Amino acid sequence: MVEDILSEMRARSTALRSLNASVRFVLGKDGEIIHLDARSNPIAITQDDQDADCTIRISPENLAKLINGKLNPMLAFTMGKLKVEGSMGIAMKLAQLLDE
Repeated sequence: MVEDILSEMRARSTALRSLNASVRFVLGKDGEIIHLDARSNPIAITQDDQDADCTIRISPENLAKLINGKLNPMLAFTMGKLKVEGSMGIAMKLAQLLDE
């Protein structure tokens, strides 16, 4: 599942470039990491655990739903399916970019 998420994010790398920040996704109880650095050229999407402007804790299943438009980011946040540490502004901008 994580490989599918990585592939989908890489396919959207052009749109994600406008984020101009770094985001770390911590996935589920296993704590797998996806690190998105939209400041680098080309955009870097890796599984390296690095510092980021914003950290989002979410299950891999819910992240896949979020990317595919089957989960509303604000609803996920409200219901506790998604937790944000760091810049809420970056998280909101990312939500808009993933929704496109």
